[in-house]
Amino acid sequence: MAATTHTVTNQPPPLVGYDVFAADAALTEGVARHVPPALQGEVRRELGELGRAAGSAHAQRWGAQADGHPPVLRTHDRYGNRVDEVEFHPSWHRLLGRGVSAGLTDAWSRPAGHVRRAAGFLVWTQAEAGHGCPLSMTHAAVPALRADPALAAEWEPRLTSRVYEAGLRPVADKPGALAGMAMTEKQGGSDVRAVGTVAEPLSADGEYVLTGHKWFCSAPMSDAFLVLARTSGDTSQRVDEDGLSCFLLPRVLPDGSRNSFRIQRLKNKLGNRSNASAEVEFDGTTWARRVGEEGRGVATIIEMVAATRLDCVTGSAAVMRQAVAQALHHTAYRQAFGRPLAEQPLMRNVLADLALESEAATALALRLAAAYDADTDQERAFLRLAVPAAKFWVAKRCTPVAAEALECLGGNGYVEESGMPRLLRESPLNSVWEGSGNIQALDVLRALRREPAALHAFLTEIGTARGADHRLDGAIKGLLTELADLEGIEARARRLAERMALVLQGSLLVRYAPPEVADAFCAARLGVDHGASFGTLPHTLALRAIVERARPVAGPGPGR
Repeated sequence: MAATTHTVTNQPPPLVGYDVFAADAALTEGVARHVPPALQGEVRRELGELGRAAGSAHAQRWGAQADGHPPVLRTHDRYGNRVDEVEFHPSWHRLLGRGVSAGLTDAWSRPAGHVRRAAGFLVWTQAEAGHGCPLSMTHAAVPALRADPALAAEWEPRLTSRVYEAGLRPVADKPGALAGMAMTEKQGGSDVRAVGTVAEPLSADGEYVLTGHKWFCSAPMSDAFLVLARTSGDTSQRVDEDGLSCFLLPRVLPDGSRNSFRIQRLKNKLGNRSNASAEVEFDGTTWARRVGEEGRGVATIIEMVAATRLDCVTGSAAVMRQAVAQALHHTAYRQAFGRPLAEQPLMRNVLADLALESEAATALALRLAAAYDADTDQERAFLRLAVPAAKFWVAKRCTPVAAEALECLGGNGYVEESGMPRLLRESPLNSVWEGSGNIQALDVLRALRREPAALHAFLTEIGTARGADHRLDGAIKGLLTELADLEGIEARARRLAERMALVLQGSLLVRYAPPEVADAFCAARLGVDHGASFGTLPHTLALRAIVERARPVAGPGPGR
């Protein structure tokens, strides 16, 4: 008799061979909302091409290989010469090259550039998240470099190039370049006032040598880095509150020699394993060019920080979307008690709740990107408050979403081959990167205290949805009461940032999402009838419609 113990049944097929962009209704509708009609066809074509690449078998294989083969540090060559190089798996370079060719470092000079880039970043990050770090930093370096027109003219065309070329050589000889950032030091972390790196001026104007040690420097094989350091000159009459200057530090000098950029070690991280995060040392001969005014380093580099914080929101939305897509796909095929898991009332509640979180994050990320595209005084003021609030909340929600989505797959989700553990390990990163939750919440307070226009712009934005849902109206009223009470405000900063983000998400969904999505979000996030865990939505909501809207489709599927 033939053995039947190895016959495989009731195992869902892999979610592969689908268009990650087209299968995401919240994303496609958001792009249509924010991109001018004349560009719709062009943008949908480019995002569809990227979406099909992200959902392909080869991209999924690249992501698994890049994550499974972390970068390796080589400090010296075989002869003992110092080289300070990091070797990456070929799949890392394939992923990074595809991201660059898709324009994920090119947003600042093309129409609707930030929305189309944010949408592309959200799509391509779902293939693998680690390589998004150099894409993000390269994109974000552009506005900081514009503080020095000569440096911008030299570097911007290469940073926004569609050509990726690995390896270190003079940037003048490369068709495209990547940029990174190194701010934090071991003694200070997020407190940049504790920066101890020192810059000594050379005879040529704007040129310095640096001495110091940076505790976190991601993607150390990038072509250049923006760093903060203290100058020895007397800048007391023209310094910002921290007295730091910003510098551009290239890995290779114009004459082709290597700059002194000592990589001490690579961090052994929880997630983000495909990306190298290093400790680096500047030994007193490390050459750099000052960017912007001396003593105005924080003001110069803050534009880069703000842009990368937006990518923290977008990257978290991407991880959430992929985790939820996997959960929806698995439960649509997996049978239990005579019917698909997704048809079980309690599982449907969990899936709908997860889908709400994912859609709200996507809508908020695209709204912020659209504000960058508009580039008006009103929108810039809006971003000043909305970015730290959104970064605080969306990044915070990523981990519980990934964990709950993993649980939807049961034991299968706990196994590496499912891809869910990689998403779970990645999920806390954006809460830590570019300032942890407390830093974001305190930045919200700083904006409220110093920039009245920011609060006015934020209230104007959420006010456009007043009257559409009584729970949203109540939440707006509660937020105004919170803002009017300044007693103990620092200890309440997280509560305030959370409420601001939730009200902003609610206002977006009430205005733009289908009624069943907006109704459920307001009930579960702004109303009084909700629980503390996912899957506690009121059973009277249109849960089936929410789940069906969010489910990705890879070819013919059940019920489609």
